[in-house]
Amino acid sequence: MPFITNTKAKEQVDIFYEDYGSGQPVILIHGWPLSRKSWEQQVWKIVEEGFRCISYDRRGFGTSSSPWDAYDYSSLASDLNAIIEELELKDAIIVGFSMGGGEVVRYLTDYGPSRIAKAALISSIIPLVKQKPDNPSGVPEDALEGIIDALQKDRVGFLKEFSKGFYNFEENKGEKISQAQLDYDFTIASFASPRATIQAALAWMHTDFRPELENVTVPTLIVHGDADATVPIETSAKQAHDGIKYSTLEVIEGAPHGLNVTHPDELNEILISFLKK
Repeated sequence: MPFITNTKAKEQVDIFYEDYGSGQPVILIHGWPLSRKSWEQQVWKIVEEGFRCISYDRRGFGTSSSPWDAYDYSSLASDLNAIIEELELKDAIIVGFSMGGGEVVRYLTDYGPSRIAKAALISSIIPLVKQKPDNPSGVPEDALEGIIDALQKDRVGFLKEFSKGFYNFEENKGEKISQAQLDYDFTIASFASPRATIQAALAWMHTDFRPELENVTVPTLIVHGDADATVPIETSAKQAHDGIKYSTLEVIEGAPHGLNVTHPDELNEILISFLKK
């Protein structure tokens, strides 16, 4: 099985990855609380269009190892850097979904753009989730604390229901999302390290990336659904677009947070067009 070991981490971490195709490398960074498997509808298309597609499991999730600590974004970005260095990637395109958008921004902050040609933020939490006086539309502190409390008391119970909101299930069931997909997501999410699930959630809840947006100096695609109830577009994509100088915002009408699953054709068309520019 292919693993890359991050020997520069505080505690040695083995990151599982999959590497298909050839050509310019595209690195896919998954969201919380899933794994690389969430990119199923994008990997084949990226490879088919002539790119090398690399997807990996964030530490604590999927098949990667699960340290007890170090789920802050700089630690997570160090895993991405280990992959880029070990595979000797250049001119890479880094694509982050939801929480994964944080790794994109923090990587560019900590390591710079020398190996990166472009970036993409898909349904991303960037730049800030939490409500603050200067971010009034963010998620209130007590709601975030409620998520952590639920994860501590009944993690699998919380995860069982979480993906319904992820996909706006009641509105999209049948045509765009199946019960089987929810069951699949639950299996992936429940398999993750309980400790990692909580610590990674704390990272995406409380990290403010607004001061770092100026570090994103490569052409950047931002894709978001205007029906995203998990990460509303006003507090995320629109702010990111305003703060990232070389960014393009694409809005998919009626799409929920998990648009990579519910609207794969629309997302793939936008993404492939950006990759080829």
